[in-house]
Order: sequence, then C-alpha cells, then structure tokens
Amino acid sequence: MASPEIPYRSQDPQEIADLVKGLNNQKDKKGLKAKKSTFPVKGSADGITVDSWRFHDWDYKKPNLPTYARGLFTTKNRRGQHEIAVRGYDKFFNVDEVSETKWDRILKNTQGPYELTLKENGCIIFISGLEDETLLVCSKHSTGDRSDIEVSHASAGERWVDKQLATIGKTREEFARELRQRNVTAVAELCDDSFEEHILAYGTDKAGLYLHGVNINVPEFMTYPSNLVQQFADEWGFRKVGLQVFDDVNAVKTFLEQVAESGAHEGRDVEGFVIRCRMSPNPRSKPYSDWFFKYKFEEPYLLYRQWRECTKALIAGKPPKYKKHVKITEEYLLYARKRLAADPRLGKAYNQNHGIIALRDDFLAFKNMKGSDAANFENIFGNDASAVSRDIVLVPIATIGCGKTTVGVALTHLFGWEIVQNDNIQGKGRPAQMVQAVMTLLLETPVVISDRNNSERREREQIIKDIKLQHQDARLVALNFAHGDIDEIRRVTRERVLKRGDNHQTIQAASDESKVIGIMENFIQRFQPCDPDKSPDDGFDLIINLDPTQDSRTNVETVVNELHKKYPSLIETLPSSAEMDEAVKAAIEDYKPDLRHNIPDRTSKRQEKNHKSQARNKELQGPPKKKPLEYMSISVPAKDINVALESAFKGTDPQTQRFYKQLQQTRRIQPLFHVTLMHRASSRDNPQLWERYQALEAESQNATDGKLDECDIQLERIVFDSRIMAIVVRILDEDDKWTCVNKVPHITVGTRDNGVKPKESNDLLARWLQVGSGEETGIGERLIEGKTKVRGSVRGVLSR
Repeated sequence: MASPEIPYRSQDPQEIADLVKGLNNQKDKKGLKAKKSTFPVKGSADGITVDSWRFHDWDYKKPNLPTYARGLFTTKNRRGQHEIAVRGYDKFFNVDEVSETKWDRILKNTQGPYELTLKENGCIIFISGLEDETLLVCSKHSTGDRSDIEVSHASAGERWVDKQLATIGKTREEFARELRQRNVTAVAELCDDSFEEHILAYGTDKAGLYLHGVNINVPEFMTYPSNLVQQFADEWGFRKVGLQVFDDVNAVKTFLEQVAESGAHEGRDVEGFVIRCRMSPNPRSKPYSDWFFKYKFEEPYLLYRQWRECTKALIAGKPPKYKKHVKITEEYLLYARKRLAADPRLGKAYNQNHGIIALRDDFLAFKNMKGSDAANFENIFGNDASAVSRDIVLVPIATIGCGKTTVGVALTHLFGWEIVQNDNIQGKGRPAQMVQAVMTLLLETPVVISDRNNSERREREQIIKDIKLQHQDARLVALNFAHGDIDEIRRVTRERVLKRGDNHQTIQAASDESKVIGIMENFIQRFQPCDPDKSPDDGFDLIINLDPTQDSRTNVETVVNELHKKYPSLIETLPSSAEMDEAVKAAIEDYKPDLRHNIPDRTSKRQEKNHKSQARNKELQGPPKKKPLEYMSISVPAKDINVALESAFKGTDPQTQRFYKQLQQTRRIQPLFHVTLMHRASSRDNPQLWERYQALEAESQNATDGKLDECDIQLERIVFDSRIMAIVVRILDEDDKWTCVNKVPHITVGTRDNGVKPKESNDLLARWLQVGSGEETGIGERLIEGKTKVRGSVRGVLSR
C-alpha cells in the first residue's frame, strides 16, 4: 500500500509480541496496571476476539509505559501471532499541562507544518479491518452489543458507519479490506445530539462521524497528515473537521490566543483545537516524530459544563455546586427551576442527556446574550469574590522539596499573614489540631497558610470538610504544585532537599541521607493529582497551578497575581518585584525550623523487647570483642552520584532508560555509595596490603567519624545489564596511597533484586572489558560527560 504520499508500515509480529508482553508484565506496586478486557467480535466468521488495554489517565504522564496509545486493541491471527487490531492516538496534553507542552518547549522542539483541527465535542470511535474481513467498530475501550454506556457509543458509531457506507454504495467488507490493506485505524468523533448531547450543539444538519485521524497499526505513534485524512473522509463518506495549517509556530500561538479571547471560531462556540506536528525531545540528536498537543478554551465551554452539572443537581434534589460565574449562574438556575417545574418531562430527558443545549440556548435568548457574553458577565458586573478580603486558607498540594514552605513563608513576609506548619504539631489527632490552629489564626489575620503536603485526596478531603464545618464562609485556595514531568520533579526536589541538609523539621538530609530518598520517593508514588472536576478537589474555591521545577520566586509571583485577580479586595496593590525578591530571600535565608522530628525506626514492640534483652545479655557478657575489618572503601556523597545518573540518562530513548527506571521505581538504587578498595575475601591474594589496611583502620579509632583520608574520584561511565548497574571510576590519588585490588574500580549503583549480589559488578565489568557494550552483548553503557569529580572519604567498614 506504500506510495510516495501515503504513510505505511507493516506489523512486525515480534514487536507486537513484545508490546503485549510488556502490557502483561506491569505491576500494581509500581502504580502501573494495564487493565485488559476481552471482547468477542460481532459477525466474525472466524470467531475473533480482541483484547482492550488501558491505563489510568494519570499513568500516561509517567515514563516508560509499554505504550501511550489511548485506545489499543490486540488480537491473534490465524498463525497464532499477536496483531494490533485498533490503534488510537498517543495520549496528548493541553498547553502547560506537562513540561513538553509548555510554550518554550513547543517553540524549541517542534517543526511544521502545524495542522490545527477543531476539537469536536462528542465521543471517540475507532474503525479497523480484521483478518476475516470483519469491520471492527469500537469506542475508546469497548466493542458494541452490550448494555453499558460506553458500549452503546460503539453501537451508535456502528450504525453511523453503516449509514454512510450505504450512502456511498460500499459494503462493510470493502471498507474492512481497505483499512486492513493500509494497516490503519480510522479515528472519528461521534457527534449526534439525537443520540447524546454533550456541551456543544450538533443538530441534524451537523450530526455524524467526523474523521480526524488515520493511524498506522504499529506500536510507535505514526499517523496520516491532515490532507490525507480529509481525502480519506471524502472517499468513505465521513464528515470532515475544520482545518487550519501554519508553517510558523509563533503564528500558531498568536492564532490560538486570539481565538481564546471569545472561545468561538467562525461564529461557532468551540472547545479548542488539536495541533498536529512533529517533535523531538532533542532536535540536535533525536529524530522528529508525529506528535499532538491541544489548546482547550476555558470559556464559554466551562460555563456551559457548570450549568449542565448544576441543572442535574437541581433535578436530583441536591444543592448545586459552583464557584465561578456566580451571578449569571444564579440567574440561569432561577430560569431552569421555573422550566423544570413547568415541564416534568424536561428533567427526565435532561438526565438522559437530551435537552441540555436547548435549555441553555433558551436562557441565553431570554437574556439576549451570546455564550461569550455570559462567560464575561462577572468581569462586566463584578462578582462576589471581588469583595472578599479575609477568611482565606491557602492549602498546598505538593510533595517533599516542591518549595511549599518557602512560598508560604515568603507570603507571610510580604503581607503579614500567618502560617501553620504541620511539622510543628505533635501528639495525637494532628489533622484536627492543625485545623483548630488555622481557625484560631483566622480570627487575627485575613489569610492563613496551612503548610502540609496534602498529596493524597483523603488529606484534602479532611481539611476542606473540617474547615467548612467550622466556618462555612471560609475560602479555600489550593496551591497546586502540579506533578507533570515526574522525572524532572524527582531530580529537582532531590537536589533541593540534599542541598538544604538538616534545615528541615522532619527530613534531615545531612544526617539521614540514607533514608531521605526513600521517603521522598514514597511521597511521589502516593501523590494523587488535583482534579478540579472531582471530589474532593471540586471543594476548593480557587486552584492556583504552580510548577515545582521552577524557583520559589516564580511561584510566589504566580500566587500573588492569581489572588489579586480573584480577590482584588484582599490584595489591592501588587507588591513590587524587589519586594517579592526580598520576601523569597528572607524565606530561604532566615527560615530555621522551630522543632525537629526524628524519623523513627518502625520497630515492633516485640523487636524492642528483643533488643532490650540482647542489651542486658551484652552487659552480663562484658565488653564486646572488636569486630574485624570487612573491607576498605572510599564513600562518596549520594547526591553527587544521583545527579550524575539523572544527567546521564535524561533525554535518552526508553530502551536505554529501561533498567535505570526499573531500579528507581522498585527502590533498588542504593541509598549510599562507595568504591571498594579491598575486601576481606581478597586478603589471601594480597596479604601485605590487607595487613596495612587493617593497621590503618585500627588507627582510625582516633579519627573523626572513622575517616582516614579524603580522595577525589572521577566518574567515567555507567555500565549495566538486566541484573546490575555500576559506575566505572578512576581514583585520583597522586601518592598511590589507596590501592584498589579490583580489576576495574567502580561504584555499584543497584541490583535487580535481592538475588543479585553487589559483588557481581566485578563479573559484569570483566565481561564488559572482554566483549564491550551493545545489543549483541546485552550490556548497556552511558558516558558521564565533563570528567565529573566527587570528593570521597576513605573509611574501613567492619564485619557485622
């Protein structure tokens, strides 16, 4: 099917088998679980079944998934080989939602042409052809002919396919053959108000299947350009989406921002645009590949959605929840109550997603305004929030090292507000104690910062519920340190925490470095992103999105500007840039924790009892015998090694990163690092050297912290296979005082599991010297650039 114009690639059975194996191998404990659902294909002469694979929405922001396709169905052919039956788009994100979709990255890392298609407002439908010429029509994750709502979408899509095929005089078998010959999935949006209304209107003259993509059925994302998509739509009777093409990315940005001012395009309210282009994470060294991002308009789309949810609450007899567009929404609800009371059938139809748009449009006609006017109503006539000047609680949503305390303390310097720090609260019932402290301070100051991570939904639910119970008129503002690029957040926050050392109440990095990284990783794994559309996060009166990878000065300015915009009576005059600089400087330099917490060892009472018993026995037995030297080593700072590892693997392809990410996600990277100079097991081969090291260790009893000397280590390269990872080093010892007996001096980074011993690094490096690295040897290698040097401490380690 290949031609100079039409993209084509056949399926590689081994490649697809590896994909399915990867999907089956995901583990719950990593927070990555691919859900598999199997469906029989209606009308298949061969009795074909397909497997649907899906991840949670938030998983698509994580690295190293087997696939990023949203909508993926696999099957087995007559030869027993795995095939991709349906291939949706790779998950794509809104502008500023993740680091890759920030405008500075888009401007730097993408190339045109930039194809802008209208984001149609319906439900997605996938269409493909199977081996026995059966036409497969699916929704995102299901086939048709069952009772749940998503399946009914697939069935409705199937009816539309039959309708348009009849119009052009083609059969399902012909369409299936064409799709299979091309090895593609047709991706369309089902927009039909007679079936189901969403937010934007699709009457009889606009209803149908809008074709917006043709994807190649291969693991990586490969898709047709828009001109070929529209050509295919014409050939097979689909409706076409609106299309604009730009060659210059700056022109794209300008166009989108202009349309966003009204939320309408060519006289029609629209949800936004999907932008199709090509992207490279590093244009200098990595090839460009197909890539999408989206630009969603907030208004009037969000206003319409708010009215829909409020109307459904009215029908259910529940109080409507709304925090934006208060005045116009109150007027809409008054109108809606009268209409619902006058016509009971309206409420029943509304709950079945019919009449939503008509009721909204009737109200707008009653008010003689357009949707954009309604969305701008507050700016014209003012809003309730404009008069708010006190009783505001700032609630961070963060993990360790995001900068929440620095931002909070800086705000207290700027405005004289108060902060309650969770780490200052001791004893039982700390959540309740914290709320009580916040409520007490609200009597004295207009704003209180409730300084706690609130990384889990249950924590946000608790603080929202408890504060609202005591003070119904209090406004809760979330300072959402959004976790988009997890790898970058992990790197930045670790650097911050290790750099600040012991200047924290709970995380004393200088003293407890071996524990800190594990604690931080635990918070990141448990982090549940803020979702303003769902409970409990829909209980916040305002959500301010912050970037934890940015410096605190940037985030402080964002908080100040957003609070001023929402609550102009609270911050009447914006502080100057110099004042914000000074506040952040004071927060960083002057802040000292009032109270330190020790991280307790989670020891059971039985273990404690055993420890006490052993201690008593030791007293009876007299002073213990001195333990022998186990090995001599040069210990190196963990933060330097972790930074070197992150830098070496950042921006590499998923295959290169795979084992490193596996070690990270399973916490198999060692908390402490050292170069082994000589182990007791080598003493027979080097008796004189071992005797010297024993004598030096004995002398070290008088040295501070057992440190014998300091020595520079040069980090040269990372070598790894599927079992173990090590860093090859050079000992920069001018006096040759510290001899390493290993053939290749190295630092063991981590092992796959407890069955792999760290000493196997020697075996790996011996094999590497002999056969080198590459796919054929199964050994990976990454150069550490810049001749990175770290300062190490020479110490003897005693037997346990």
